[in-house]
Amino acid sequence: MRHVISALVMNEPGVLANVAGMFAARGFNIDSLVVGRTDNPDLSRMTIVASADDNTLDQVRKQLAKLVPVVEVHDFEGSAYIERDLVLVAVPVAADRRGEVIHIVDLFRGKVVDIAPDSLTAELSGTEEKLVAFIEMLRPYGIKELARTGVIAMSRGMQHGTDKGTATVKRTRSINAPAAAALPPS
Repeated sequence: MRHVISALVMNEPGVLANVAGMFAARGFNIDSLVVGRTDNPDLSRMTIVASADDNTLDQVRKQLAKLVPVVEVHDFEGSAYIERDLVLVAVPVAADRRGEVIHIVDLFRGKVVDIAPDSLTAELSGTEEKLVAFIEMLRPYGIKELARTGVIAMSRGMQHGTDKGTATVKRTRSINAPAAAALPPS
């Protein structure tokens, strides 16, 4: 089963390696991993997409919450949430067929961000399914280059922090404090 997990982490060197190492040590493949700043300069938000059964992912959530630089862990399973991914796609298309590609971009509510004599680059954000459908519609024209950001997610409406899938660990830690062992025993 696909899980989208959000982790609020300390904004310091080595945190990404600790989290990725914890997943790797347990034999999990991360389908998507995005890290970005928050409104607090001391914290970053990691959004992790992984596939595993519920019991196994429950153990991963618990292990993730035990890492010292992790402040809070939230699994969106069973809750209403908003998910977005972003793609940039360059399509090699001559001027006489450019209108067809622009029409597809418009249908998906995307945006043309660059036009060259022999190509067009489009931007689209949405769910993974929407992006996959968009890419498949452009595939007959050829894909010159493609880049995706990965999934980001947030709870919908008034659900922030109240979902049954939430495993919350509130911690305060000085940025200058030494980090504990990166990986708990497996």
